[in-house]
Amino acid sequence: MGTVVLSGTVVLVVLGFGNHLYWLAAVAVLFLYVRHGRDATSQAAPGPTPSAGPTSYKAYRDRRDQQAKWERRYRRERPVESRRQDRERAD
Repeated sequence: MGTVVLSGTVVLVVLGFGNHLYWLAAVAVLFLYVRHGRDATSQAAPGPTPSAGPTSYKAYRDRRDQQAKWERRYRRERPVESRRQDRERAD
């Protein structure tokens, strides 16, 4: 997205040599991108990505507790598979 905005700004600056209103448009595009564009692109993905670190310790704790809850449920509902996994880990 940033590449498109920057290339559009360059085009507007080049066109601005003939008409100064294009320079004003280029400044407006950059202003809007800096003001709103970066925030919108960073929030586009729902939730944090796996490569990104936890946003806070509370968020990390919530995810850790949810994972532990799923693992306990899996062990309760599938005891044979969970025992097999325990044996594989011990080896």
